Amino acid sequence: MAIIKPFNGLRPAADLAAKVAARPYDVLSSEEAKAAASGNPYSYYHVSKSEIDLPEGTDTHSQPVYDKAAENLHRMVQEGTLFLEPQAAYYIYKLVMNGRSQTGLVCVSSISDYDNGIIKKHEFTRPDKELDRINHIKTTKAQTGNVFLAYNDVPEINALVDHWQEHNQPVYDFTADDGIQHTVWVINTPAAIQEITTLFAEKVPCTYIADGHHRAASASLVRAGFEKEGKITSVDNPVNYFLTTIFPASQLAILDYNRVVKDLNGLSKEALLSQLDYDFTMEEIGHLPQQPSMLHEFSMYLDGKWYRLVAKEGTYTTDPIGILDVTILSNNVLDKLLGIKDQRTDKRIDFVGGIRGLEELVKRVDSGEMKIAFALYPVTIQQLFDIADSGNVMPPKSTWFEPKLRDGLITHII
Repeated sequence: MAIIKPFNGLRPAADLAAKVAARPYDVLSSEEAKAAASGNPYSYYHVSKSEIDLPEGTDTHSQPVYDKAAENLHRMVQEGTLFLEPQAAYYIYKLVMNGRSQTGLVCVSSISDYDNGIIKKHEFTRPDKELDRINHIKTTKAQTGNVFLAYNDVPEINALVDHWQEHNQPVYDFTADDGIQHTVWVINTPAAIQEITTLFAEKVPCTYIADGHHRAASASLVRAGFEKEGKITSVDNPVNYFLTTIFPASQLAILDYNRVVKDLNGLSKEALLSQLDYDFTMEEIGHLPQQPSMLHEFSMYLDGKWYRLVAKEGTYTTDPIGILDVTILSNNVLDKLLGIKDQRTDKRIDFVGGIRGLEELVKRVDSGEMKIAFALYPVTIQQLFDIADSGNVMPPKSTWFEPKLRDGLITHII
């Protein structure tokens, strides 16, 4: 069963929360972060993307970047921008985007649960990205990025969270520049804390990583290193836990995660279209973008035109991995026709989150940077759970969750 704990969160003064809050470090470039933080000394990008405060061209994975992050975090505490919660607490974090809301519980989750498979994964991680987060955690002595978890709904937990929101005032309530509303409550009464801890221990057999596989893996590796060095003397040591926000599955939505490819692998346009006809029912749909409307349907953009592709029977299996649209596209197009064997390492392919819209695919292709684009129907939350339960992993970049949790609102000090 799931082991969670309250913790003393490091968080912003109420009047500065909106200025501190930053998008996750891995969804924007250094240039975008620098522009977003311009003129704002309170921005958490000074911690999560601290290369913005160093000379242009600085290696983003070099020790000076991690040292600057630690320096900036310390400065923000010293100046009173951030303060440490005086007592261990849980936090409720509600996000509203385009009229749809989702409400999660911010807590620290057991790294032992992660290591033992109670917290289930659906993606492989890359060693270089793990090392980046390991160095960031060890240097700042903090987990600055939140891991987004999901679980099958428990009515008692939903009711408790709803009741707390109805009868208590939030500590933060603001709408960010992108129109997403962020509201946070602090749960700090012993009775409520105990009830939440017990409910998870008795009612939640497992949780699932929705977003943040590298942050979770890095926290585990940091803990393993501390253990090897004999630095962990108590089960309550903060390094045994990592920062998470856990959402009930019924409230979550997954957006499409699309692909763009630099070339046609030596094929002419006509040859590619001819070969696609073996595995897909295909029709030209014109110059206007059209989102796939069902599973096993794809939209393809090539030479200024959109095509609708529907996978034929026999091109996929019904097992949890084989039935995924990302698998169908990978096996029958990216690998078979375009020669992309490993999407994690091949530099000819890139990925575009659905939040950017199909217009971004058009832009990348029309600019000449890419040759062809594919839009996919989103993976469902049940498909994600089925794959994680089966012990399998999804192809890379299969899911895009929105809205994103903001960094800086709650930090876990280790």
